[in-house]
Amino acid sequence: MGTPPWAILALAPFAADAAWAEARGELRWEHLAALGLAATLLAAGACTRRFLAGAYPFTLVAVLYDATSPFASVGVTPDRVHLCDLRARELALFGTTMNGERVTWHDWWQAHPSHVLDVICAVPYATFIIACCACAAWLFVRDHARFVRFCWSFFALNVTGFATYQLYPAAPPWYFHSHGCTVDTATRASAGPALTRVDDWLGVGYFAGMYGRASHVFGAMPSLHVGYAFIIVLVGWASFSLAWRAASIAFYALMAFSAVYLDHHWILDTIAGSAFSVAAVVIVGGVARARRVATP
Repeated sequence: MGTPPWAILALAPFAADAAWAEARGELRWEHLAALGLAATLLAAGACTRRFLAGAYPFTLVAVLYDATSPFASVGVTPDRVHLCDLRARELALFGTTMNGERVTWHDWWQAHPSHVLDVICAVPYATFIIACCACAAWLFVRDHARFVRFCWSFFALNVTGFATYQLYPAAPPWYFHSHGCTVDTATRASAGPALTRVDDWLGVGYFAGMYGRASHVFGAMPSLHVGYAFIIVLVGWASFSLAWRAASIAFYALMAFSAVYLDHHWILDTIAGSAFSVAAVVIVGGVARARRVATP
């Protein structure tokens, strides 16, 4: 059976995003690659169309992020950005002592950098998309219902996270270490000191390029990196072997530690990212159960 004519509509968001990027003068190869990949999955056969249908909310996250990036700073004014109030809360809840002074763990790690930790903590930040895609592919083969739940949970996590960035703009620790308590909404996103050291060591600008295109400078709360890793644990748990359960927990724990060590997120952000993941999985699971009950 060929591709149903109505299925061509699935390509519309990818085509619209590429056209929107071209109109802004920002068309890149990945826009065309995403459109081409979606078209290939749609045309290749019934199995790939089934995969595309289940993964559709997962793929829409990239379209949503890219299409809305020009509006990321709308409503984000200096008086609305949480910076030193968030740092003060971090100090009160999770502070430590250094040279007789109350400091955050970020301050401590800035004063005690480790080349080994630079490299170790760069790994989850470089591979989180690969990990999410691998989990989705595994679930597609092993448990289709959980595959669909994973993709919708990923979508829900990102939508709520992006909305929170607008409603509660929050500066990351690296911003404080670079600018103090002064909010400048014209500041560009940074890879932070540790990932910059990794770029320098490798002789490439991988992380600088990644964060150079980031649209949410004041998007520290919640940590979506931590949220992604926790969704893998939450949704994949029932389908994972004991070894993969341990690996997923280790990846989540390393991601949370890395978010702090790399100066990208407050500990509060990592907790929020985990909580947002739980909420996304619970909501998507509740909707799935309600649909099953409603279906005769």
